[in-house]
Amino acid sequence: MEEFTTISGQRAWSLEQRRAGKTIGFVPTMGALHEGHLTLVRRARERCDRVVVSVYVNPTQFDNPEDLAKYPVTLEQDRQMLAQEGVDALWLPTSGEMYPDGYCTFVELVGPLMEGLCAVARPGHFRGVATVVAKLFNVVQPDVAVFGQKDLQQVMIISRMVADLNLPIEVVVGPTVREPDGLAMSSRNRRLSVESRAKAIGLPTGLELANRAFKQGETNSLKLTELVYNELLVHPGVEVDYANVVKLPKLEEAETAGEACVLAAAVFIDGIRLIDHVLLGGASIPVKVDE
Repeated sequence: MEEFTTISGQRAWSLEQRRAGKTIGFVPTMGALHEGHLTLVRRARERCDRVVVSVYVNPTQFDNPEDLAKYPVTLEQDRQMLAQEGVDALWLPTSGEMYPDGYCTFVELVGPLMEGLCAVARPGHFRGVATVVAKLFNVVQPDVAVFGQKDLQQVMIISRMVADLNLPIEVVVGPTVREPDGLAMSSRNRRLSVESRAKAIGLPTGLELANRAFKQGETNSLKLTELVYNELLVHPGVEVDYANVVKLPKLEEAETAGEACVLAAAVFIDGIRLIDHVLLGGASIPVKVDE
């Protein structure tokens, strides 16, 4: 596995692969890798001749400096995991190159995708995400980029950006990978204590209860979200940021749940923010999802 820390190094490698007629699959990450990330790497490998993974904790997408400082960093472990998966190139950008002195250009979407869910409590977050992903795409020049469905709003925003900017990249989405207890895999999970972990299970449990109620005929969004709140708020130290039923593809709030809706939630468990969602009735998101 080759490793690059500069834009010029990664760009030259990608250009060399393209000249050799090779296709490139790309998985952008912030490190602290887990099995969910590795499933994305495998999907990239299935589709492309070469696989690139980036590890970069992007400061412009953090609205809370404390959250940035506490984000887990496990670079040596990440290297080993990616090498075992046969990744061809690992790119470790630096903030000095990504955002040099005088940097002032950002990618910002407007409209419903940027107005609800995580965008409310984290102003500027998705501007930072769109900007860094656009920059990563520019350097890696992938044919395929693979993202996890757990970060649904992020997936929808990146897909919209790729379409709007006419980027020749296929966005592929890997289904959410869960722990044996149902908790969606996340780098933040490792910050949960045993007690916090027990509380966090209320998130997937509440979402599944709501999905079951929807399948049994309940379409009132308030009643569906109430099931999520009830499952979580019985625990001390739990704060629900949001639990909303939204309609695909724009993620606009829906008073009445239907087949094209998602119930998405974000919660603080003893100060640690987790997100998850359920596609009501087995709805499908309007970008390519691998099964």
